[in-house]
Amino acid sequence: MRIPYILTTLLVVVNSYLSQSQEDTHQLEERIARIENGLQSNLQIQYGDSISIQYYNIEDRMKELNIPGLSIALMNNGVIEWAKGYGIADSTEHRKVTTKTLFQAGSISKPVAATRIHQLVEKGVINLDTDVNEYLKNWKLPNNEFTATKKATPRGLLTHAAGLTVHGFPGYSRSDTIPSVVDILDGKGNTAPVRVFRAPGEGWKYSGGGYTIMQLMITDMEQKEFSEIMQEHVLHPLGMTNSTYSNPLPKPYHHLAATGHYSDGVPVEGKWHVYPEMAAAGLWTTPSQLVLWTKEIQDVLQTQKDGFRKAQTVNDMLTEYRGNQGLGPYVLEHTFGHGGADEGFRADLRAWKEQPISVAMMSNSDNGSAIMQEIFLSIAQEYNLPDVYPRKRVFNKQFQKDLERFVGNYNFPANGDATITIKDHGLEFNGEIFQGPGVFLLPETDRLFFNQETGTYYEFEFENDTVTSVQFSRFKAKKIN
Repeated sequence: MRIPYILTTLLVVVNSYLSQSQEDTHQLEERIARIENGLQSNLQIQYGDSISIQYYNIEDRMKELNIPGLSIALMNNGVIEWAKGYGIADSTEHRKVTTKTLFQAGSISKPVAATRIHQLVEKGVINLDTDVNEYLKNWKLPNNEFTATKKATPRGLLTHAAGLTVHGFPGYSRSDTIPSVVDILDGKGNTAPVRVFRAPGEGWKYSGGGYTIMQLMITDMEQKEFSEIMQEHVLHPLGMTNSTYSNPLPKPYHHLAATGHYSDGVPVEGKWHVYPEMAAAGLWTTPSQLVLWTKEIQDVLQTQKDGFRKAQTVNDMLTEYRGNQGLGPYVLEHTFGHGGADEGFRADLRAWKEQPISVAMMSNSDNGSAIMQEIFLSIAQEYNLPDVYPRKRVFNKQFQKDLERFVGNYNFPANGDATITIKDHGLEFNGEIFQGPGVFLLPETDRLFFNQETGTYYEFEFENDTVTSVQFSRFKAKKIN
């Protein structure tokens, strides 16, 4: 009589487990559907008492923004809760994006590469505050008047505070002759030489050039190819076994690699560019692999117990120095991570400090960043996450006579002339600097306007009641008539 009883009990347990598992799957599918259909506009404009917020479906939005492919992974409590691919990886091969599709990570390469420096610091091989020339063997960073009293250090390279030039790298066509790292640092590639242009430590300026020096420093010290070092000491130990820093991309990976696309939808020549500046921009990976890196950092941060890295190392890594910059990743109040942009590719990686959640997104389009922020807003709402906010602007109508003050011609010293005219209740700004159609500006105050599409501020300067100049981002133009 016991056998039927045991079997009955076992069946009840199994059915209960299956029922719970099916319910969990159903709830997760509903959660993903809410995210996919709840993308909200990053720019939210307040008109009077109402705020303009648009909501999108992810696939419809991809078509609208001309984004061929997109991949997302979300890690929660140490496991990948969901990962999904959307759209096309390569149209000529009719390959769809899957969770195994490889994308170029762009500058997300930097914090992952910085992991090797932290390992060497923990071993006592490198001191973050020593002159980098102490570690460089095949090339030295030239000294000049700016290095007379202060030297560029590994800490300065990691935090973009070493006073170095060269913001980023365009990469090389696969048919190009690829220069060596030393040639790149000396300006013999397709970028300027990497040099100290102000006293190290005196300010913050983003420098992919600094991370390329770091790459050379690591290879000089370990006498191996950078990609081999990263595979052995960082990628494989983290479980990122399908990722690589190898450039050019080895043939065994080609069938998994996405083709990059420009903003107009045209594929990158040769499908993707080659980045010998591997530490700065050369990582090929997937979102599901990227979140494995954040998991290890979060585990140590949230438990304050040594793990893949020591707790002190992680705390130092996530200390903000300048410009929200830590020792590799950027650091905000509740999050850390990095963005990435290679030719035809965009990526974003964010991890939360207090919650065990991290999200990675990768796209094979220069337009990818636009949809990623919208997806982050939807995910933040679904998971109740901080540090993800829309860009809010307030429209304050101005009279025609007030708008007329801004009408005229402006000159950008390195970007030619531009013209402002009145359009509807704002200003239309046209010129070479915009590389295509001009921008439409709406007034927020009597001298501060914003781009209706992006929210970028345009600030006008006056002498008495006469407009003298306008500035947006790093560009400034004088009004010439």
